[in-house]
Amino acid sequence: MASSVTPLRRVSDRSEQEPAGEPLWREALGECLREIRHERGEKLAETARRAGVSPQYLSEMERGVKEPSSEMIAAVAGALGVALVDLTSAVTENLRAARSGTSAGATLLAA
Repeated sequence: MASSVTPLRRVSDRSEQEPAGEPLWREALGECLREIRHERGEKLAETARRAGVSPQYLSEMERGVKEPSSEMIAAVAGALGVALVDLTSAVTENLRAARSGTSAGATLLAA
């Protein structure tokens, strides 16, 4: 008897459907968070502890694997001492720079 259940796709299969060269917001967010953390010389576990998330979860956020809630983004931003509006602006600028082929970094937060 044949099964009518559709098999689930692996998460990694999803990336094959994304437009080439267009980063996702969660990926740009992760890059920005990692850059800010590195600029401050912090270890992943230190930032995660202050944010109230596991180091694994923060690592997944930084790698663009997780689609974090606004509460999680705010918690990590707060742990890094960054205003949410500044973080969001930096991510947006990084996405614009990626689209235009120029370089922008989380240093926009210092402006």
